[in-house]
Amino acid sequence: MFTIKDRVIDSTSSPYIIAELSANHNGSLDRAKLSIKIAKECGVDAVKIQTYNADTMTIDCDKKDFIVNGGLWNGYKLYKLYDEAHTPFEWHSELYRYAKEIGITLFSTPFDESAVDLLETLNTPAYKIASFELADLPLISYVAKKGKPMLMSTGMATENEISEALETARSGGCNSLLLFHCISSYPAPIEQANLKQILNLKKTFGVSIGLSDHTIGNTTAIASIALGACAIEKHFTISRQEKGPDSEFSVEPSELKELVKDTKNAWIALGNEGFNRPKAELGSKIFRRSIYFVSDIKSGEKIKNTDIRRIRPGFGLPPKYFDKLIGKTLIKDVKRGEAVSWDMILGNENC
Repeated sequence: MFTIKDRVIDSTSSPYIIAELSANHNGSLDRAKLSIKIAKECGVDAVKIQTYNADTMTIDCDKKDFIVNGGLWNGYKLYKLYDEAHTPFEWHSELYRYAKEIGITLFSTPFDESAVDLLETLNTPAYKIASFELADLPLISYVAKKGKPMLMSTGMATENEISEALETARSGGCNSLLLFHCISSYPAPIEQANLKQILNLKKTFGVSIGLSDHTIGNTTAIASIALGACAIEKHFTISRQEKGPDSEFSVEPSELKELVKDTKNAWIALGNEGFNRPKAELGSKIFRRSIYFVSDIKSGEKIKNTDIRRIRPGFGLPPKYFDKLIGKTLIKDVKRGEAVSWDMILGNENC
């Protein structure tokens, strides 16, 4: 069973919604705290941040290998991008303190061992491994040894790479694992969301599966619930108008509220397998068709096919008995509009 702070996260529980702050603090600690507050007000289960700085991610180098070519961050030098987007280490203590104060779970994605060390001092309740770090097995091993639940994104990963990551985590002592289906494109095209992979991940690896969603809008996330996703991670910003490195593929507060509501309703709508009918239908049974007399008939007369009809409402005998009633003898007078019942029929045991 996968849990974070005693909250069960699997198909038996409503979806666990994570608001990913990432770079949407736009360099302001106050904005980061306000984002956490607003996310909580939107109804999410947790807020996630990212723990790195430019020097833990890369080196300051102008060679072409270190320049982004294409996509949302085209032309950025990696060092400059990460320097602009990072959440400063010195903010972390205040962010964790504030999240605890207002009553919202906060955890983080570490990008190297120094980030893990910092997060351990803050007693982070869980760790998330980013898609780009899934192949960093030494990092996964280091995290696993901390004994915390671990969520891992699978963007770009092959089946073998996912297997290696899970094996490394388990070998390090972590057995509380959740995989996120993820398309590592920013934003991700909805036509390539490939949600059926959720089923394949669950079948192949036997762990709880979530969705780390980078598509525009909430459609993909809502649809994933029907395929068994039990956690949703979505990038969140106070306002896309206030531009930042991740703002373009992030949801705003009104959209986050809708995401929380619609994914939870989608989970509720799944219901249970089986043929037991829900209570909501009980009052509707009276509107089924049943057999009614449409003529006045005296006791002792035989029923003709023009004397009865299969009509609504449903207080009479079921329509399946219509043919068997033809030619049967009445043992009481009946009026047009009376529901047919067995106690009106002579020899009803034959019916």
